[in-house]
Amino acid sequence: MDLATEWKLGAGLVEAESAQIDFPGFVATRSAALFRGALILTGNREAAEDLVQETLERACRKWRTIAAKDAPDAYVRRIMINLANDRWRRFRHTVPHQDSGDRASAGDEYGRIDSRDQLVRALQRLPMRMRTVVVLRYFHDLTDAQIAADLRISPSTVRSQLARGIEKLRSQYPALSGPSPQQPVEGTE
Repeated sequence: MDLATEWKLGAGLVEAESAQIDFPGFVATRSAALFRGALILTGNREAAEDLVQETLERACRKWRTIAAKDAPDAYVRRIMINLANDRWRRFRHTVPHQDSGDRASAGDEYGRIDSRDQLVRALQRLPMRMRTVVVLRYFHDLTDAQIAADLRISPSTVRSQLARGIEKLRSQYPALSGPSPQQPVEGTE
């Protein structure tokens, strides 16, 4: 077998492996997670839908290249983050929402929805990179190294942005910064 025939067979194997990760399958499995991340990044359902649509459109155009990568999910997430950054730069001159100061009781289901809304609004007030780091950590469960690779920054920058972001969120909404119900209030022995 000559070298040209081997190369064609090898290329056919790579294409067959890439075909296993087809674009419609990727969209079916990852679009909900992309939408959740976009919703937190934008704070608006319509803007999140537009962001996911534009992200998937760009990913579709380059799908053959993306599917050949080791982590197509990270590549598509990076596209979404870049688009969100571009949009934020264009539309950052918005009027911030004023907090009414009303707090709901612990068992109030509508109050929990209000708390989530307040949290999303607080996230919107964070600078874009800080918000992106918080979203990738807490809504996509990525590690410092994964976030650093996605954003092309160092892991120490990820940790400092995350710490500053959490501190700003806690200062804006101290009622939301108490311990969660799953965590013990006092240490265990």
